[in-house]
Amino acid sequence: MTARTARAVDVPVAGGVLRVGVWDAAPDAPTILAVHGVTSSHLAWQLLAEELPGVRIVAPDLRGRGQSNAVAGPAGMAAHADDLAAVCAHLDIAPALVVAHSMGAFVAVVFAHRHPALVRRLLLVDGGLPLSAPADLSPDELVAAILGPTAARLSMRFADTAAYLRFWRDHPAFAADWSPELEDYLVYDLVPVADGGAALRPATSYATTVEDTVDMNTRPTVTEALDDLAVPTVLVTVPRGLQNETPGLYPPAHLAALLARYPAVEHVAWPEFNHYTVVLSRRGAARLAELVTAQLSLSVA
Repeated sequence: MTARTARAVDVPVAGGVLRVGVWDAAPDAPTILAVHGVTSSHLAWQLLAEELPGVRIVAPDLRGRGQSNAVAGPAGMAAHADDLAAVCAHLDIAPALVVAHSMGAFVAVVFAHRHPALVRRLLLVDGGLPLSAPADLSPDELVAAILGPTAARLSMRFADTAAYLRFWRDHPAFAADWSPELEDYLVYDLVPVADGGAALRPATSYATTVEDTVDMNTRPTVTEALDDLAVPTVLVTVPRGLQNETPGLYPPAHLAALLARYPAVEHVAWPEFNHYTVVLSRRGAARLAELVTAQLSLSVA
């Protein structure tokens, strides 16, 4: 792998300023737009960037996350999709490929629907097709059912970065995949509590997480975009979920029904990963880099 550092770019969007990480490459290098998950940040793509030294990677902190957590106004898949369009306009890019993980994959599908001129191909990583979400739940119950401890963490407070890293060290998803890059990614998520105390909290807005989870699971935004999907799309699924549990986000019967409904989506299954390690581990990033390279070759063919 090649060590790379993202430079920070601030992009004006409705309600504030979006922080964007850009891993630069040669002027003639292909550009991918990378979209992170529901409580994540642009640093989710650090390992992938190191696996792809000849590729320019543009990755925003979505509104309500990372250093974009102060962006005001409504969220939801359409708002995030429009933010991606603003990023492309600000940086004057037309990405050869959109790579998106988890909730970011739902954003990417809606981005392709709302801004088709900016999307040539989609690579969706364990997200983007409807989840098997329980019906008739309140917004908080829906978030708890889908995200569980991932959402509960957003209300927690930590004395310092070491305490936060100890919390994550016990997480079953990363038992075999801890790395310095993962630590950097986790620490980036921390901000001081609003009352000026010494404690730290995750940067991700719980309210925005609820709004996004409700939108992508109960409203027609995503299904309408999928029904109109007109670009080559690959979906990667993994068998284990956010807690390394089985089944993952896409139980086999549910996934089979989705692939029958959306036959144009090309599906690949990677049995060796969970929902996090497919992006946030060295082995996941290496496997993903191979697929990105293949998709880029098709994009320019």
